[in-house]
This record gives sequence, C-alpha cells and structure tokens, in this order.
Amino acid sequence: MNSEDDSFLLQALDLAREAGRAGEVPVGAVVVLDGAVIGRGKNSSIALNDPTAHAEILALREASAALRNYRLEGVTVYTTLEPCVMCAGALVAARVARLVFGARDLRFGGVRSKFGLVDSSLLNHRIQVTEGVRGAECAELIRTFFESRRD
Repeated sequence: MNSEDDSFLLQALDLAREAGRAGEVPVGAVVVLDGAVIGRGKNSSIALNDPTAHAEILALREASAALRNYRLEGVTVYTTLEPCVMCAGALVAARVARLVFGARDLRFGGVRSKFGLVDSSLLNHRIQVTEGVRGAECAELIRTFFESRRD
C-alpha cells in the first residue's frame, strides 16, 4: 500500500462514516485525478429515494461534472467497499483507469467476490484493481453497522 492510496482511502472512510451516521449503509468514495480529489460520494439511497445513489455513482457524477466529460480517463476511484455490479459497470463505462477498494463485499461484489466485471475480457475497457487498502477498518465499519441494525 502506498501512502497516497492510504490517504485517499481515509477520505473515503470519512464519507462512509457520514453515511452510516445518516442511517445509510456506510460506504464512501472519492475520485482522484493527478493527486486531486474531483469527486466525492457517500451512500445516499435512502435520503435521495434513489436506488442508484451509491457512493461510487455519486462520486462519478461529481467528477464528470468537474471535468465536463462523461469519460473519466486517467482517474482513480477509491471506495471503502467492493463495488456492486451497477457501480462496477459505471466504472467501466466511465473508462476509469484504476480502482482501489478496502473490503470485499461477499454478497454483492461486482469486482472480485461475485463477478469480475472491471477486468473482464468480454468488455472493451479494463480497470487496474488494488484491494485491501485499510481493508480491516472498512470491513469493521460495515460489520458494526449491520450488527447495530440487528439489535
């Protein structure tokens, strides 16, 4: 793990904690280009009444607006949880260069756990993946969130 990955994953973790405090599944994401954050997102499906308002989607939307382009070539997306199939597909469609995520999502993961969407030879774009950055911390955040819901 390099220090830049750690720093940006920490920012995503802060967003995830904000989402959790708001009653959303605690996932946060940041989009980075040339060392600068150009997009941020936290899960907001409940607050926005929008099933697509995942952290990654919101961060991609903000980054696309900042660049005034739907293609996000050269960016790295940092997210606390392995993206679902919807988000993984959006990363491919946006032509993201690199994905860094914390914890695997064993139930819905679209990158490694259930599907290998972002580096599939069936698609016209592949994304470099780094996983496990602050993985234990990201997994613990999700685990404690769902444990608190079961009480």
